[in-house]
Amino acid sequence: MHLVLEKRTERSNTIALISPLIAIGLTIVTMVILFAILGKNPLLALWVYFIDPLTDSYSLQEIAVKATPLVMIAIGLSLCYLANVWNIGAEGQFLIGAVAGSWLAVKTHGTDVGAWVLPAMLVMGAVAGALYAMIPAICKVKFGASEILTSLMLVYVADLFLDYLVRGPWRDPAGYNFPTTAEFDPVATVPTLIEGGRLHLGGVIALIAVLAAAILLSRMIKGFEIRVVGAAPRAARFGGFNSNQLILLTFAISGALAGLAGIIEVAGPVGHLQPGFSPGYGFTAIIVAFLGRLNPVGILIAGLFLALTFIGGEQAQIAMKIPLDVTKVFQGILLFYVLACDSLILYRIRLVSASPQVPSGTA
Repeated sequence: MHLVLEKRTERSNTIALISPLIAIGLTIVTMVILFAILGKNPLLALWVYFIDPLTDSYSLQEIAVKATPLVMIAIGLSLCYLANVWNIGAEGQFLIGAVAGSWLAVKTHGTDVGAWVLPAMLVMGAVAGALYAMIPAICKVKFGASEILTSLMLVYVADLFLDYLVRGPWRDPAGYNFPTTAEFDPVATVPTLIEGGRLHLGGVIALIAVLAAAILLSRMIKGFEIRVVGAAPRAARFGGFNSNQLILLTFAISGALAGLAGIIEVAGPVGHLQPGFSPGYGFTAIIVAFLGRLNPVGILIAGLFLALTFIGGEQAQIAMKIPLDVTKVFQGILLFYVLACDSLILYRIRLVSASPQVPSGTA
């Protein structure tokens, strides 16, 4: 006897829509068990994680700040995934965008420059992210290399490159030997939207990205091509769609949005470049993309939900001494259940008995 996955003849659209809710419910049940194992009150832990942050105006702003890079990166990743190409290296593109934009902030630090610095930094971050994403895209198109492996390996290259810069040529001489650049000048920082808060202009840019992606996928021929190439590659070839061009295009857009998110994060909430400024936004955005069903509006909602787990995890660490790594466990379990639910929508599990083998040479 063995288990096999059998493709369903048709799938339920209703189940497909509520699948993320099922995944969230299963994740919460699993976390209740985990909290109990840790010796914590499960109900109190869930309250601190998911309710407390919604009762404070400062925490609400922090949720929006955390959601900004998640949503921007996930929007770009969704275009890749809809085209059936797999950009797993958004974290590296996020870091490279931050490095490229920070170069201008470092070079102009302490000089009398104008307001052009911040727009130039944003452009440099987006361009650098797009170019970095083109490396695995070109390797796939020209040499057939797996974009999953190449994009993932480039994350470590970007991380080590950033580490070298802030510990070497870009290190702040007045920074007491800490691996960080000098604080960016006011003209090189993203302006805040609320006096005394941390909500910044990046949130507006993220909303623009959501709107642009929604228009692209629903109103433009290029969005139609992306969806057709991903869903029916053979039909796309008959339709004259060039899959290689779409691979390059989707990777470029994905990298640009990740790089833009990177420089916005550094020039906004952080204020300088340092190692570890990202808590893994590029990887968490993969969960956001799938939890949002690769739909721009769904991604916006999913991004806010994952941002809530970040803020709730920080509060649980302070209030209940729950390790912050539990948040990463939560996110990993959530991704597992999202993918499991999606698989069961398309396939059913069957128990099949092994057929008896007929001895060779028998009639």
